[in-house]
Amino acid sequence: MDSRSALNDGNKWHSTHKIYGTLSELHTARAASERRMESLPVPSVQAMVAATGGAHVPPRYLRPEVAADAVASDGEAAIPIIDFERLLLHHPEEEEACRGESARLHAACQEWGFFQLINHGVPDDVIEGMKANIEAFFGLPAETKQQFAQERGQLEGYGQLFVVSEDQKLDWADILYLNTQPPEHRNMRFWPDKPDTLRSALDAYSAAVKTVADRLLGLMSISLGLPPEGIASKCGGGGIQSVQGLQVKRQDGSWVPVRPLEGAFVVNVGDILQIFTNGRYRSVEHRAVINAERARLSVAAFHSPSIHATIGPLLTDQEPMYKTVDHQSFMRLFFSAKLEGKSFLQRMKLNLDTASATTTN
Repeated sequence: MDSRSALNDGNKWHSTHKIYGTLSELHTARAASERRMESLPVPSVQAMVAATGGAHVPPRYLRPEVAADAVASDGEAAIPIIDFERLLLHHPEEEEACRGESARLHAACQEWGFFQLINHGVPDDVIEGMKANIEAFFGLPAETKQQFAQERGQLEGYGQLFVVSEDQKLDWADILYLNTQPPEHRNMRFWPDKPDTLRSALDAYSAAVKTVADRLLGLMSISLGLPPEGIASKCGGGGIQSVQGLQVKRQDGSWVPVRPLEGAFVVNVGDILQIFTNGRYRSVEHRAVINAERARLSVAAFHSPSIHATIGPLLTDQEPMYKTVDHQSFMRLFFSAKLEGKSFLQRMKLNLDTASATTTN
Protein backbone atom coordinates (compact mmCIF):
# COMPACT_ATOMS: atom_id res chain seq x y z
CA MET A 1 0.00 0.00 0.00
CA ASP A 2 2.86 2.27 -0.74
CA SER A 3 4.25 4.38 -3.52
CA ARG A 4 5.29 3.02 -6.87
CA SER A 5 7.13 5.25 -9.33
CA ALA A 6 7.92 5.00 -13.01
CA LEU A 7 11.17 6.00 -14.65
CA ASN A 8 11.56 8.68 -17.28
CA ASP A 9 10.42 8.26 -20.87
CA GLY A 10 13.72 6.76 -21.95
CA ASN A 11 13.02 3.68 -19.84
CA LYS A 12 9.38 2.92 -20.66
CA TRP A 13 8.60 -0.42 -22.24
CA HIS A 14 6.06 -2.00 -24.47
CA SER A 15 5.92 -5.72 -24.98
CA THR A 16 5.51 -5.30 -28.75
CA HIS A 17 6.84 -1.90 -29.73
CA LYS A 18 9.56 -1.88 -27.07
CA ILE A 19 9.07 1.85 -26.52
CA TYR A 20 6.24 2.45 -24.12
CA GLY A 21 3.85 0.20 -22.31
CA THR A 22 1.73 -0.37 -19.27
CA LEU A 23 2.33 -1.59 -15.77
CA SER A 24 -0.65 -3.88 -15.22
CA GLU A 25 -1.46 -4.70 -11.63
CA LEU A 26 -4.13 -6.61 -9.79
CA HIS A 27 -4.55 -5.20 -6.31
CA THR A 28 -6.45 -7.55 -4.02
CA ALA A 29 -7.51 -6.18 -0.67
CA ARG A 30 -9.10 -7.39 2.52
CA ALA A 31 -11.00 -4.21 3.24
CA ALA A 32 -14.47 -2.97 3.99
CA SER A 33 -16.62 -1.02 1.60
CA GLU A 34 -14.82 2.15 0.56
CA ARG A 35 -17.85 4.20 -0.42
CA ARG A 36 -17.27 7.93 -0.72
CA MET A 37 -13.59 7.25 -1.39
CA GLU A 38 -12.45 7.39 -4.96
CA SER A 39 -9.58 7.98 -7.34
CA LEU A 40 -10.04 10.61 -10.03
CA PRO A 41 -10.55 9.08 -13.50
CA VAL A 42 -7.58 9.17 -15.85
CA PRO A 43 -7.10 7.74 -19.36
CA SER A 44 -6.08 4.11 -19.72
CA VAL A 45 -2.34 3.80 -20.29
CA GLN A 46 -2.87 0.79 -22.53
CA ALA A 47 -5.40 2.77 -24.59
CA MET A 48 -2.96 5.67 -24.96
CA VAL A 49 -0.26 3.30 -26.18
CA ALA A 50 -2.66 1.66 -28.63
CA ALA A 51 -3.69 5.07 -30.01
CA THR A 52 -0.20 6.53 -30.48
CA GLY A 53 2.05 3.50 -30.73
CA GLY A 54 3.96 4.87 -27.76
CA ALA A 55 5.01 8.00 -29.65
CA HIS A 56 3.81 10.37 -26.92
CA VAL A 57 3.74 10.12 -23.14
CA PRO A 58 1.97 12.95 -21.29
CA PRO A 59 4.24 14.92 -18.92
CA ARG A 60 2.30 13.69 -15.86
CA TYR A 61 3.85 10.24 -16.36
CA LEU A 62 7.47 11.35 -16.81
CA ARG A 63 9.91 11.10 -13.90
CA PRO A 64 13.26 12.33 -15.27
CA GLU A 65 14.60 12.92 -11.75
CA VAL A 66 14.52 9.20 -11.05
CA ALA A 67 17.28 8.50 -13.55
CA ALA A 68 19.80 10.17 -11.21
CA ASP A 69 19.05 7.87 -8.26
CA ALA A 70 21.76 5.48 -7.10
CA VAL A 71 20.80 1.85 -7.73
CA ALA A 72 22.74 -1.05 -6.21
CA SER A 73 24.40 -3.35 -8.70
CA ASP A 74 24.44 -7.15 -8.64
CA GLY A 75 26.21 -8.48 -5.55
CA GLU A 76 26.04 -5.21 -3.61
CA ALA A 77 22.83 -5.83 -1.70
CA ALA A 78 19.80 -8.10 -1.69
CA ILE A 79 16.67 -8.22 0.41
CA PRO A 80 16.57 -11.05 2.97
CA ILE A 81 15.19 -14.51 2.15
CA ILE A 82 12.96 -16.14 4.79
CA ASP A 83 12.09 -19.85 4.75
CA PHE A 84 8.47 -20.28 5.84
CA GLU A 85 8.87 -24.00 6.49
CA ARG A 86 11.68 -23.36 8.98
CA LEU A 87 9.50 -20.86 10.82
CA LEU A 88 6.92 -23.59 11.40
CA LEU A 89 9.25 -26.28 12.75
CA HIS A 90 7.96 -27.81 16.00
CA HIS A 91 10.08 -30.82 16.93
CA PRO A 92 12.56 -30.27 19.78
CA GLU A 93 15.55 -31.14 17.59
CA GLU A 94 14.42 -28.41 15.13
CA GLU A 95 14.03 -25.73 17.76
CA GLU A 96 17.35 -24.02 17.05
CA ALA A 97 16.64 -23.79 13.32
CA CYS A 98 13.20 -22.32 14.02
CA ARG A 99 14.62 -19.72 16.44
CA GLY A 100 17.28 -18.74 13.92
CA GLU A 101 14.73 -18.23 11.15
CA SER A 102 12.46 -16.27 13.51
CA ALA A 103 15.38 -13.98 14.33
CA ARG A 104 16.04 -13.46 10.62
CA LEU A 105 12.37 -12.58 10.07
CA HIS A 106 12.45 -10.10 12.96
CA ALA A 107 15.62 -8.47 11.62
CA ALA A 108 14.25 -8.31 8.06
CA CYS A 109 11.14 -6.47 9.27
CA GLN A 110 13.21 -4.05 11.35
CA GLU A 111 16.05 -3.35 8.93
CA TRP A 112 14.58 -3.83 5.47
CA GLY A 113 10.79 -3.76 5.59
CA PHE A 114 10.87 -6.31 2.76
CA PHE A 115 11.80 -9.96 2.35
CA GLN A 116 11.31 -12.87 -0.01
CA LEU A 117 9.29 -15.76 1.41
CA ILE A 118 10.17 -19.21 0.11
CA ASN A 119 8.58 -22.61 0.83
CA HIS A 120 5.30 -20.83 1.60
CA GLY A 121 3.13 -23.78 0.57
CA VAL A 122 0.92 -22.04 -2.01
CA PRO A 123 0.73 -24.54 -4.91
CA ASP A 124 2.47 -23.61 -8.14
CA ASP A 125 -0.69 -24.22 -10.18
CA VAL A 126 -2.60 -21.71 -8.03
CA ILE A 127 0.06 -19.04 -8.60
CA GLU A 128 0.45 -19.74 -12.31
CA GLY A 129 -3.32 -19.84 -12.78
CA MET A 130 -3.61 -16.42 -11.18
CA LYS A 131 -0.87 -14.93 -13.33
CA ALA A 132 -2.23 -16.41 -16.56
CA ASN A 133 -5.77 -15.16 -15.94
CA ILE A 134 -4.72 -11.62 -15.01
CA GLU A 135 -2.40 -11.41 -18.01
CA ALA A 136 -5.29 -12.55 -20.18
CA PHE A 137 -7.58 -9.91 -18.66
CA PHE A 138 -5.18 -7.06 -19.39
CA GLY A 139 -4.84 -8.37 -22.93
CA LEU A 140 -8.58 -8.03 -23.61
CA PRO A 141 -9.93 -5.26 -25.88
CA ALA A 142 -10.30 -1.88 -24.18
CA GLU A 143 -14.08 -1.90 -24.47
CA THR A 144 -14.23 -5.24 -22.63
CA LYS A 145 -12.06 -4.02 -19.74
CA GLN A 146 -14.12 -0.85 -19.50
CA GLN A 147 -17.14 -2.96 -18.53
CA PHE A 148 -15.41 -3.30 -15.14
CA ALA A 149 -14.25 0.32 -14.84
CA GLN A 150 -14.30 2.16 -11.53
CA GLU A 151 -17.46 4.16 -10.83
CA ARG A 152 -17.85 7.51 -9.10
CA GLY A 153 -17.45 7.06 -5.36
CA GLN A 154 -15.84 3.62 -5.69
CA LEU A 155 -12.24 2.43 -5.59
CA GLU A 156 -12.92 -1.04 -6.90
CA GLY A 157 -12.65 -1.83 -10.58
CA TYR A 158 -10.40 -1.15 -13.55
CA GLY A 159 -8.56 2.18 -13.51
CA GLN A 160 -5.96 3.76 -11.22
CA LEU A 161 -5.57 4.44 -7.50
CA PHE A 162 -4.41 7.40 -5.40
CA VAL A 163 -5.22 10.02 -8.05
CA VAL A 164 -6.40 12.95 -5.92
CA SER A 165 -5.58 16.00 -8.04
CA GLU A 166 -5.48 17.03 -11.68
CA ASP A 167 -1.79 17.89 -11.68
CA GLN A 168 -0.03 15.16 -9.67
CA LYS A 169 2.44 12.73 -11.21
CA LEU A 170 0.88 9.42 -12.22
CA ASP A 171 2.03 5.82 -12.45
CA TRP A 172 2.45 4.46 -15.96
CA ALA A 173 -0.03 1.77 -15.05
CA ASP A 174 -3.46 0.26 -15.48
CA ILE A 175 -4.85 -1.36 -12.34
CA LEU A 176 -7.63 -3.74 -11.39
CA TYR A 177 -8.51 -3.26 -7.72
CA LEU A 178 -10.84 -5.72 -5.98
CA ASN A 179 -11.89 -6.63 -2.45
CA THR A 180 -11.38 -10.39 -2.21
CA GLN A 181 -11.38 -11.44 1.45
CA PRO A 182 -13.59 -12.04 3.31
CA PRO A 183 -15.96 -13.25 0.56
CA GLU A 184 -18.90 -11.25 1.94
CA HIS A 185 -17.04 -8.03 1.07
CA ARG A 186 -16.79 -8.91 -2.60
CA ASN A 187 -18.60 -6.72 -5.11
CA MET A 188 -19.03 -9.09 -8.05
CA ARG A 189 -20.02 -6.17 -10.28
CA PHE A 190 -16.31 -5.45 -10.66
CA TRP A 191 -15.08 -9.06 -10.86
CA PRO A 192 -14.32 -9.75 -14.53
CA ASP A 193 -16.00 -12.81 -16.00
CA LYS A 194 -13.55 -12.78 -18.90
CA PRO A 195 -11.51 -14.92 -19.12
CA ASP A 196 -14.05 -17.36 -17.77
CA THR A 197 -11.61 -18.90 -15.24
CA LEU A 198 -10.49 -15.61 -13.69
CA ARG A 199 -12.98 -15.58 -10.82
CA SER A 200 -12.20 -19.12 -9.70
CA ALA A 201 -8.45 -18.48 -10.02
CA LEU A 202 -8.72 -15.30 -7.94
CA ASP A 203 -10.81 -17.07 -5.31
CA ALA A 204 -8.26 -19.88 -4.92
CA TYR A 205 -5.26 -17.54 -4.92
CA SER A 206 -6.64 -15.03 -2.42
CA ALA A 207 -7.65 -17.79 0.02
CA ALA A 208 -4.21 -19.42 -0.18
CA VAL A 209 -2.35 -16.14 0.32
CA LYS A 210 -4.57 -15.19 3.25
CA THR A 211 -3.68 -18.45 5.01
CA VAL A 212 0.04 -17.77 4.61
CA ALA A 213 -0.32 -14.15 5.64
CA ASP A 214 -2.30 -14.88 8.79
CA ARG A 215 0.28 -17.43 9.96
CA LEU A 216 3.13 -15.06 9.13
CA LEU A 217 1.53 -12.26 11.13
CA GLY A 218 1.20 -14.60 14.09
CA LEU A 219 4.92 -15.27 13.96
CA MET A 220 5.66 -11.54 13.73
CA SER A 221 3.46 -10.91 16.78
CA ILE A 222 5.38 -13.47 18.82
CA SER A 223 8.71 -11.88 17.79
CA LEU A 224 7.40 -8.55 19.10
CA GLY A 225 6.32 -10.01 22.44
CA LEU A 226 2.60 -9.83 21.56
CA PRO A 227 0.06 -12.67 21.69
CA PRO A 228 0.06 -14.68 18.43
CA GLU A 229 -3.26 -13.13 17.44
CA GLY A 230 -2.13 -9.59 18.36
CA ILE A 231 -1.70 -8.27 14.83
CA ALA A 232 -3.83 -10.78 12.90
CA SER A 233 -6.87 -9.83 14.98
CA LYS A 234 -6.53 -6.31 13.58
CA CYS A 235 -5.76 -7.19 9.98
CA GLY A 236 -4.35 -9.84 7.68
CA GLY A 237 -0.91 -9.95 6.09
CA GLY A 238 0.12 -9.01 2.57
CA GLY A 239 2.55 -9.84 -0.14
CA ILE A 240 3.49 -8.98 -3.69
CA GLN A 241 4.24 -11.56 -6.39
CA SER A 242 5.79 -10.02 -9.51
CA VAL A 243 8.39 -10.18 -12.21
CA GLN A 244 11.65 -8.29 -11.87
CA GLY A 245 11.28 -4.52 -11.73
CA LEU A 246 10.57 -3.80 -8.07
CA GLN A 247 13.11 -1.64 -6.21
CA VAL A 248 13.36 -0.94 -2.47
CA LYS A 249 14.77 2.27 -1.00
CA ARG A 250 17.43 1.95 1.69
CA GLN A 251 18.10 4.38 4.54
CA ASP A 252 21.10 5.84 2.69
CA GLY A 253 18.83 6.85 -0.20
CA SER A 254 20.02 4.16 -2.63
CA TRP A 255 17.67 1.74 -4.39
CA VAL A 256 18.07 -2.03 -4.26
CA PRO A 257 16.54 -4.09 -7.09
CA VAL A 258 14.43 -7.04 -5.95
CA ARG A 259 15.46 -10.10 -7.95
CA PRO A 260 12.55 -12.46 -7.34
CA LEU A 261 13.27 -16.10 -6.70
CA GLU A 262 11.23 -18.62 -8.65
CA GLY A 263 7.96 -19.22 -6.78
CA ALA A 264 8.77 -16.83 -3.90
CA PHE A 265 6.49 -14.14 -2.50
CA VAL A 266 8.00 -10.68 -2.02
CA VAL A 267 6.57 -9.48 1.31
CA ASN A 268 6.24 -5.82 2.22
CA VAL A 269 5.84 -4.78 5.88
CA GLY A 270 3.82 -1.71 4.83
CA ASP A 271 2.47 1.37 6.56
CA ILE A 272 -0.10 -0.37 8.76
CA LEU A 273 2.46 -2.69 10.37
CA GLN A 274 4.79 0.25 10.99
CA ILE A 275 1.93 1.95 12.86
CA PHE A 276 0.92 -1.21 14.76
CA THR A 277 4.53 -1.81 15.83
CA ASN A 278 5.03 1.87 16.72
CA GLY A 279 7.86 2.16 14.20
CA ARG A 280 9.73 -0.99 15.25
CA TYR A 281 8.97 -2.66 11.91
CA ARG A 282 9.70 -0.45 8.91
CA SER A 283 7.56 0.46 5.93
CA VAL A 284 9.95 1.48 3.19
CA GLU A 285 9.45 3.33 -0.05
CA HIS A 286 9.47 1.16 -3.15
CA ARG A 287 8.85 1.58 -6.84
CA ALA A 288 8.23 -0.39 -10.01
CA VAL A 289 10.82 0.18 -12.72
CA ILE A 290 9.76 -0.24 -16.33
CA ASN A 291 12.04 -2.10 -18.72
CA ALA A 292 12.29 -1.97 -22.48
CA GLU A 293 12.02 -5.66 -23.24
CA ARG A 294 9.15 -7.24 -21.34
CA ALA A 295 5.83 -6.45 -19.72
CA ARG A 296 5.62 -6.32 -15.94
CA LEU A 297 2.67 -7.96 -14.22
CA SER A 298 2.25 -7.80 -10.46
CA VAL A 299 -0.39 -9.33 -8.21
CA ALA A 300 -0.39 -7.43 -4.93
CA ALA A 301 -2.38 -8.89 -2.04
CA PHE A 302 -3.05 -6.18 0.53
CA HIS A 303 -4.50 -7.24 3.87
CA SER A 304 -6.08 -4.15 5.34
CA PRO A 305 -7.60 -3.48 8.78
CA SER A 306 -10.87 -5.04 9.80
CA ILE A 307 -13.85 -2.67 9.65
CA HIS A 308 -14.16 -3.07 13.43
CA ALA A 309 -10.48 -2.35 14.16
CA THR A 310 -8.92 0.80 15.50
CA ILE A 311 -5.57 1.54 13.91
CA GLY A 312 -2.76 2.67 16.17
CA PRO A 313 0.31 1.37 18.04
CA LEU A 314 -0.15 -2.03 19.72
CA LEU A 315 3.16 -2.04 21.60
CA THR A 316 2.96 -0.35 25.02
CA ASP A 317 6.62 -0.38 26.05
CA GLN A 318 7.30 3.09 24.62
CA GLU A 319 5.49 6.36 24.00
CA PRO A 320 3.14 6.14 20.97
CA MET A 321 4.51 7.74 17.82
CA TYR A 322 1.29 7.49 15.79
CA LYS A 323 -2.35 8.44 16.18
CA THR A 324 -5.03 5.88 16.93
CA VAL A 325 -7.97 6.28 14.55
CA ASP A 326 -11.11 4.38 13.65
CA HIS A 327 -11.25 2.33 10.46
CA GLN A 328 -13.30 4.78 8.42
CA SER A 329 -10.99 7.70 9.25
CA PHE A 330 -7.93 5.61 8.46
CA MET A 331 -9.19 4.45 5.05
CA ARG A 332 -10.30 7.95 4.07
CA LEU A 333 -6.92 9.36 5.04
CA PHE A 334 -5.01 6.61 3.28
CA PHE A 335 -6.81 6.77 -0.04
CA SER A 336 -6.78 10.57 -0.13
CA ALA A 337 -2.97 10.63 0.06
CA LYS A 338 -0.79 10.99 -2.99
CA LEU A 339 1.83 8.31 -3.60
CA GLU A 340 4.73 10.55 -2.61
CA GLY A 341 7.35 8.87 -0.45
CA LYS A 342 6.07 8.29 3.08
CA SER A 343 3.73 11.28 3.25
CA PHE A 344 0.89 9.15 4.64
CA LEU A 345 2.93 7.99 7.64
CA GLN A 346 3.93 11.57 8.34
CA ARG A 347 0.24 12.51 8.49
CA MET A 348 -0.36 9.69 11.00
CA LYS A 349 2.47 10.75 13.30
CA LEU A 350 1.70 12.35 16.62
CA ASN A 351 3.14 15.67 17.65
CA LEU A 352 4.52 14.28 20.89
CA ASP A 353 4.88 17.72 22.44
CA THR A 354 1.21 18.62 22.22
CA ALA A 355 -0.88 15.62 21.16
CA SER A 356 -2.50 13.02 23.35
CA ALA A 357 -1.84 9.35 22.76
CA THR A 358 -5.27 8.69 21.28
CA THR A 359 -7.34 10.62 18.78
CA THR A 360 -10.06 9.84 16.29
CA ASN A 361 -9.50 12.84 14.02
